[in-house]
Amino acid sequence: MTEYPTSFTKEDLLKCAAGELFGEGNAQLPAPPMLMMDRITEISGDGGAHGKGHVVAEFDITPDLWFFECHFPGNPIMPGCLGLDGLWQLTGFNLGWRGWKGRGYALGVGEVKLTGMVRPDRKMLTYKIDFTKAIQTRRLTMGVADGVVEADGEVIYQVKDMKVALSEN
Repeated sequence: MTEYPTSFTKEDLLKCAAGELFGEGNAQLPAPPMLMMDRITEISGDGGAHGKGHVVAEFDITPDLWFFECHFPGNPIMPGCLGLDGLWQLTGFNLGWRGWKGRGYALGVGEVKLTGMVRPDRKMLTYKIDFTKAIQTRRLTMGVADGVVEADGEVIYQVKDMKVALSEN
């Protein structure tokens, strides 16, 4: 298994988006503006609530973020789907961080609860992901995790049974 650090800067995440962190053809984050985090502060393969791995990441909110202008004019709100995508991005990142091979893709999510909004006056989102399963067999590489998104410390999104896989095809 490749040894990677347990935290990552924005520069590191941009290298991952360019395919330079885990190697060509392996887990890759999207490039800005779809990159939904600025840093990863913690990552493990055996930590978290279930001892199967976790990720904690942060995203700085500024009033000039691209989605506020178009969603919705006069009533700016970050689309909830972008918060969900950030959770999926980090789940796939964890699989690549483990040294597992293949490109990541979301398979689904069991349950989503949106209980708050991200408006331009918020300062920071914190993503917290706890793996319930991390599977690597000859035929399947997949992570299953629960996650929350906090806005300035307030839980605003919760997901259960989010699934991300890696495929070498």
